[in-house]
Amino acid sequence: MERTLIIAASAPVPRGNHVEVAEVRQGEADAGEIVAVHDLDRGIRYRLRDVPRERVDVWRAQVRECTVVDTARGPLTTLFVMSADPADSAAEALRDADAAAAAAKAESDRWGGTDRPPAKKPERFW
Repeated sequence: MERTLIIAASAPVPRGNHVEVAEVRQGEADAGEIVAVHDLDRGIRYRLRDVPRERVDVWRAQVRECTVVDTARGPLTTLFVMSADPADSAAEALRDADAAAAAAKAESDRWGGTDRPPAKKPERFW
């Protein structure tokens, strides 16, 4: 699901980075308000205000586009994000791990001497 987040702060996040968004839970007076954005790839946390944990919902997404504008009221960041499905992320991680394992096996085969016939053992005598 695509969403547009408007943040009243300078919070530049590169396209493609994964973010964790904390927003006030539904049913609260300020429901849906963005509390914090954590750039998971760079490890930068943009905290906009302090809200008790029990009032916050956290979800993950991938940034599609980021625009930072300097206005008369101060900086304004617009993030276009695509919600990340944990199952898709896990499947992608497994595909990457399988590809890495296959590449490591190919490299070990190349350097491990499997392409050469085994050396003949010398005849033993007493």
